Amino acid sequence: MIAEVLLVLAGHKSSLFPTDHTLHPSFTPLLHPGEQQCLESLGLIAFRYRKIKAASARLSQSSSRSICALCATLNHILRDEYESLVVETEAKVLRRDATLVASGSFVPLSSIRATFSEWDAPLSALASLVEQLESEKYWKPGPLIDLLLSRSHTGVHRVADILSRLSVAVQRVWRTQLTAFLVHGSLASVDPLASEQYTLLDGSIPTCVSAQSRESIAYVGRAIGTVKAAKWQKQLPRSLTTKHTVLLENVLPEDQHAFDLVISHIRTNVSEWLWLNVLTLKDVDDAVVSLANYFLLRNGEFSLSLIREIERLKLSRLTLRSGPTSMIREQDLNLALLRASLGTTAQHDPALTHLRFSLPSGPVRPMLPSLDTVPIPPPSPSTSAAAFGGVDHHLFTSHLLGTPLTLTYSVAWPLDLFLHPTDLNAYAELFSYLSALRKTHVRVQSCWTSLSNAQRARRRFTGLGEGGTEDVELRSKSLRCGWGIVRDMDWFLDTLLGYIMMDVVDVEFRNLKEILSKKMPAGMESSVGRETPVPPSSSGPPSVPPLPVSPSTTSNSAPLTLDFTTLRAIHTTYLDRLLTGCLLTNSSLTSIIRPILDICEGFVAQVERWGGDVLPQLLFEEKAEDLGSMVKERWLVVAEINKSLQKALDAFFEQLSLSISQQPFSAATDASKSILMNGSMVNHTTFNISRAAKGLDGGLGEVRRHVERLLLRLEFNGVLSKRRESGQTTDILAELG
Repeated sequence: MIAEVLLVLAGHKSSLFPTDHTLHPSFTPLLHPGEQQCLESLGLIAFRYRKIKAASARLSQSSSRSICALCATLNHILRDEYESLVVETEAKVLRRDATLVASGSFVPLSSIRATFSEWDAPLSALASLVEQLESEKYWKPGPLIDLLLSRSHTGVHRVADILSRLSVAVQRVWRTQLTAFLVHGSLASVDPLASEQYTLLDGSIPTCVSAQSRESIAYVGRAIGTVKAAKWQKQLPRSLTTKHTVLLENVLPEDQHAFDLVISHIRTNVSEWLWLNVLTLKDVDDAVVSLANYFLLRNGEFSLSLIREIERLKLSRLTLRSGPTSMIREQDLNLALLRASLGTTAQHDPALTHLRFSLPSGPVRPMLPSLDTVPIPPPSPSTSAAAFGGVDHHLFTSHLLGTPLTLTYSVAWPLDLFLHPTDLNAYAELFSYLSALRKTHVRVQSCWTSLSNAQRARRRFTGLGEGGTEDVELRSKSLRCGWGIVRDMDWFLDTLLGYIMMDVVDVEFRNLKEILSKKMPAGMESSVGRETPVPPSSSGPPSVPPLPVSPSTTSNSAPLTLDFTTLRAIHTTYLDRLLTGCLLTNSSLTSIIRPILDICEGFVAQVERWGGDVLPQLLFEEKAEDLGSMVKERWLVVAEINKSLQKALDAFFEQLSLSISQQPFSAATDASKSILMNGSMVNHTTFNISRAAKGLDGGLGEVRRHVERLLLRLEFNGVLSKRRESGQTTDILAELG
């Protein structure tokens, strides 16, 4: 019987167990209950072993390399450990080993059961594994690695060891494909990691790989594959590919920290090589100029023309009857872009083809400005201090059209190596903000023009007065208050726009151009293949100084190298300083600016509904008992708007003063973080670009001085501070006498 049992354990069929692991009924009366239990336990071990072997034979026919590697490793483990145990047990029986054969002639079934008890848990886990593998028709490498890693996290050491070895075997196969993709830009015909467009496929990457490494894998593979497919004159040097191959051979994705470190190092090297050989300074310069012209409104005539085209589009849709033609669609807005360029310097600019408007909420009907009084949030020092560092990404996007509207810029390779989607989102936010200010400024100026025309027309009949009989004083008061509102609106918007466009946008743009013009990327020795420090993303000051020093610079007299890492750091700093200088990183200030714009829009819309004048026309009221009622009605509206405006201006001035004293610019925005600075491994470097120039407060001090210039512009005549000290919010005209 012992020989029969050993044959069963080796995977052979026997009459002892006709179906599964249940003992044949005819043997039951001949055995002791303990012997029967031992035989059925051994039969269960043999049954699971046969089940695993049969499933492995079927799975090994799969076209998946990962499944084949798993089956090969599983068979190897069973052969070297389980089957060798069966052979060793049989040899002990034949040698009459005292540890197994009692009295040299008797082999207890309990001894055989104890020998194979160590395989109870492993075979049970492996049987469950092959059942799950066979339950699905096709397994992708990512979910397969995740399954094996999750099953290996168990407290049973032998089970964890076997499943870990299976997982390592599958990861090695996956790593081979990853090496081909990252080093040579090639894709496998079976289980490819990416599509033909170098987009990572679902299920091709295990979840143990971090999001930053996934992005870096797609970035590097697409870059190498595109350069190779384009048959570029310069290809990645063989020494660098060899080094990357060696680095990948020493890590597995289950070791997330080491894997992220290697992937980030490969990305840094490839990025620098691309900057020195593929992405030229001219491409970067053209992109920076185009983005500044259209997103930062440096092309003033085009921006004004675009605002007028959008207003004309809204007006044309409002005058149409309801129906599909009264809707505003993305193609209408893109056509407005082309119309706005006619007769301007943007008409023949090829960069205009990269601009597109996007309506996230779909086609919309145009809406008129609201006439409701906008509540002003009360200034709160605690709110101001806690709100720094976040940007409300939907605060100004709906101001231009009345619904969320985003200006996008299509980036083609190799420019997308430099411009990340987060950078483009930052530019889109800046465009929404600046266009909202510019549009409101234009409407306020048009309101000033309409009030002036109405005043000149009225003075033809009234001479030096405002006309009227019993309501002559109220008419004069309403008119002067209306003029004061328009003057205050125009003064505030003109001051804010002048500060943003001249002290922030123009200064930072010229600084960026000066930095790029000082670099000499051509003819310099490549710095790839060495350890390249990456600036940290979450520690240190928010801004990098205007002139970061490349780590390849060894002496003060040597030329500065503009490598890819330094280029992205410079551009990240540029966007950070723009967002901070434009006050977009201070939510307390932006939450006041938006109501001010709404108040301006509401007042201009109210004047337009009144026919372009604050006062009703003379002899407009037909009945004698109604004389003065329309003037009183309009006076109440004008007074309420004036009160809201003065309250908003005081709140803005107070918050701006607090922002200087509380140093709110210590938290950098995350809207323009570069790809490299978002990596999970950047904290391990000791290089800090911000310490290479003026010191820790170099960039921060310049940004704060920007805001101080705005305070100087607003407080040129001292009116706001005097009114703040007196606690009054009366009309400025009355204060000036």
